Amino acid sequence: SLAKIGVGITGFGVFFILFGILLYFDSVLLAFGNLLFLTGLSFIIGLRRTFSFFFQRHKLKGTSFFLGGVAIVLLRWPLLGMLLETYGFFSLFKGFFPVAFGFLSNSSNIPFLSALFRRLQGTSSMV
Repeated sequence: SLAKIGVGITGFGVFFILFGILLYFDSVLLAFGNLLFLTGLSFIIGLRRTFSFFFQRHKLKGTSFFLGGVAIVLLRWPLLGMLLETYGFFSLFKGFFPVAFGFLSNSSNIPFLSALFRRLQGTSSMV
């Protein structure tokens, strides 16, 4: 299905972004990774839901930083672009992190990690 293809494309996007970072912020790999990531996200949740996610009123600041960072990377300023993208990413997905930390704390049986994830889950608020 289209969602499975989207997961694969998103995975390749994350791979290219990490590989681009490892190769001292190679702008071509980072740009390709960004485009694959956004394309995969669109395949997973659909174009309309992707658009509505990024352009919600309370997420416009994060969206502008994230998409501005993508544009800066495409203009071959990879370090600045990735810094902007990182800030935008954390701003956009800050409501998702407590859910992810809660899932990881419930699924891990390692005492130190589950305590750490429980603490991280309690510090953020769901927005």
